This record gives sequence, structure tokens and C-alpha cells, in this order.
Amino acid sequence: MTRSDLVEELAARFAQLTHRDAELAVKTVLDAMSDALVKGHRIEIRGFGSFSINRRPPRVGRNPRSGESVQIPEKRVPHFKPGKALREAVDSGTASQSSGAAKD
Repeated sequence: MTRSDLVEELAARFAQLTHRDAELAVKTVLDAMSDALVKGHRIEIRGFGSFSINRRPPRVGRNPRSGESVQIPEKRVPHFKPGKALREAVDSGTASQSSGAAKD
């Protein structure tokens, strides 16, 4: 699902929202989440999951063309951990689809 799909879904589900309002709502939520992660905060959405920042330490890598060693600096990367409800929903969805495919 893309951002525009999310806007379409929101506008379709709530008739009182115009497409522009739905787009603004999605942008506002995503911007707030991005800002929180940039500041190092953790985001928890009950029943869905949590977003946090993981630290990747500096390391030595290799340039694939020349084979020479390259220093790779420390990075902070976003990390998503799905909640129990989401894990179970995804698991039950794939289990019913895979068992249905096995019968065919």
C-alpha cells in the first residue's frame, strides 16, 4: 500500500472528508511520526506495533570493485516491531491463503 492508497482508503471510508482533507491528515500523521523518530523518541501504536531507532556501530567494509577497506560510519536507523495483534492477523491471513492454495 502506498501513501496515495492510504489517502484513497481514508477518503472512501469517511465520506465527510474530502480527498484534500484525507491527504492532509495522512501527511500530518506521517510527519509527526518522522519528527518523533528524528528526535530519538519511540512511537507505540497499540495493536499495530512500535517504531524505534536502532544504532548501527561503525565498521570496516570493502569496496566491491577495488577490494580496499572502507570505514563505514555509525548510523541510526528506524526499526519497526509489529504488535501481537498485527502478527497474529498476518499469520492467520497467510495460513488461510496457503492452505487454500494447497487444496487446489
